[in-house]
Amino acid sequence: MAQSLTEIAQKLKNADKKVKVQLIYAFNGSGKTRLSREFKELIAPKNPAFEEGEEESKIKVMYYNAFTEDLFYWDNDLDNDLDRKLKIQPNGYTNWVLLEQGQEPNIAKHFQRYTNDKLTPNFNQEYTIKDKNGKDLIIHVYSEVRFSFERGNEEPSVFVKISKGEESCFIWSIFYTLLEQAINVLNVAEEGERETNRFNDLKYVFIDDPVSSLDDNHLIEMAVNIGELIKSSQSEDLKFIITTHNPLFYNVLFNEFNNSDLRYGYKPRNCIKWRLEKLDDGTFDIHAQGKDSPFAYHLFLLNELEKVRVSGDIQKYHFNFLRNILEKTSTFLGYYEWKKLLPDDAEGAREGYYKRILELSSHSKISSEEVSALTTQEKDVLKHLVEEIKKIYKFKLNNYQPVNEEDVTV
Repeated sequence: MAQSLTEIAQKLKNADKKVKVQLIYAFNGSGKTRLSREFKELIAPKNPAFEEGEEESKIKVMYYNAFTEDLFYWDNDLDNDLDRKLKIQPNGYTNWVLLEQGQEPNIAKHFQRYTNDKLTPNFNQEYTIKDKNGKDLIIHVYSEVRFSFERGNEEPSVFVKISKGEESCFIWSIFYTLLEQAINVLNVAEEGERETNRFNDLKYVFIDDPVSSLDDNHLIEMAVNIGELIKSSQSEDLKFIITTHNPLFYNVLFNEFNNSDLRYGYKPRNCIKWRLEKLDDGTFDIHAQGKDSPFAYHLFLLNELEKVRVSGDIQKYHFNFLRNILEKTSTFLGYYEWKKLLPDDAEGAREGYYKRILELSSHSKISSEEVSALTTQEKDVLKHLVEEIKKIYKFKLNNYQPVNEEDVTV
């Protein structure tokens, strides 16, 4: 059923009280980040999480999304090309974690877990420099961070610029450290016995695609850690929402939340799994997923292709879907090239199909080319290939159907 993101945010908020975590899969560009903002506005419209001026005891929602990463930006020292540092915009979020709580060692520990145990963040201390007019300019503590590979000897540190993926890991590590502390604090049942009252009003944690640049091993580790941390939460009032476009991340979390954990009293019924979809008219739909098996990404893509094969509403991006299916299937079957999976039903046909898919699945640099209409011949090629691939590799789409929301009990 078509809905606005505000209506979907309300739907998530109205979930059964037994539900501790809601896990949502959606393609990139489907509105995950906007949904996190809509949800925040629904819960705390006048009190944005982690923004300057926020009342300490009134945090109702914590969220991690693209806006969280915007609190950090690089100074690349363009004049000398030597002192590269990640700047931190003043905000209550980092001030609390770093300045007030002194969580620097835990942040470094989490960061190194997903990157390199020698790659070390070095936070600045307060110091004074001269501005262009010769006036003193105070650089406040924890306003910037440099990164170095520590070798355990007396050699001076050489600061490096880390990759975008490592930067995302670092920012996530700060959030994860705060989340870990919040859960531990709220696990103390009596408010008067907690080390801080800052989290007393916290009701929701919204996590949108924490890190998309990790290799598979670290991505699995991160998903397991998140699952373990959330299941350890004993507060009945604290709820979690996680969105992702990554099938592996989704599936690991699916399995984590689909298993009981007697240590914490967690049961599978404490989790709902969703799929968020953006519709052609700009509205959205959200479907409940089944509980018996994780999300089969390649079957989902093939299911989407089967729909457009029948309807004829074929767009350029559907060739990306087809290429993605072929790449994953070729890896599973042990082929070095995914074009080997294409039908060779006439002389030169396989190479022709391959070139056509490459051409139409490539990311164009000109936006007008991205939205250009497909020819009838190109649409017929996609229809034919979907039919042939289903037949050759015996995919059974009848076993993959979205679950109706009414069929899901919590």
